[in-house]
Amino acid sequence: MNLKDAFRAQNKLQSLLDDAMSILEDQRNIVKTETIHLRKKVMPDVENESEFALAPSEYADQIGQVANFMMYLLEERVKLSDAIQTAKAALPIHMDSEVSLNHQRQSMAALFRRMAALRSAEKLLPGGGIGYRFNAEGNQVQYRCDAREVTTINFDRNQIRALAARLDCKSDEISAAIDRCLINSEVFYSLPFDLNAGFDEVFQDFIFIDAHF
Repeated sequence: MNLKDAFRAQNKLQSLLDDAMSILEDQRNIVKTETIHLRKKVMPDVENESEFALAPSEYADQIGQVANFMMYLLEERVKLSDAIQTAKAALPIHMDSEVSLNHQRQSMAALFRRMAALRSAEKLLPGGGIGYRFNAEGNQVQYRCDAREVTTINFDRNQIRALAARLDCKSDEISAAIDRCLINSEVFYSLPFDLNAGFDEVFQDFIFIDAHF
């Protein structure tokens, strides 16, 4: 498989692990709760009755197997992770670093484009100004007046546009290189089940294989 498929397989393994963990993390699946109605204490001629709480998961009676299934999935994740790292080491670029750097380039380019889109502006603020004067008694008092707010671009818009264009160009170049790496790479790993299989299908196949080997 190539790196693109390897990352899909990695996500699948993690999704299955998360599903299995959610089963064991719910205490109702890993314990049995019995409520005993002590009717005999109130009515000696009536027998007590037990009631067991229902577990929310259909796999509550297979907890040991779910735990083993998680260990199996983790082992597959380790194998796949090692294979991915080996494949990445053979690439012409350091893909992890370039992916991170490209995110930064794209964020900066977006900021520069927002800056370049700004315009100088002017607006009237009715009652937004303050002045002071002396009244008839000679005391200084405050009064309100209108104000004009003037916003002026405080940078070279052409420079910022050029920087955004340079970042976009480099980002596109690196994105294309990353895409080539994802498609043309070779990862020596084979997912032991269908990528599109659901949790129950993979789990039941694991139980069957585990029981026969």
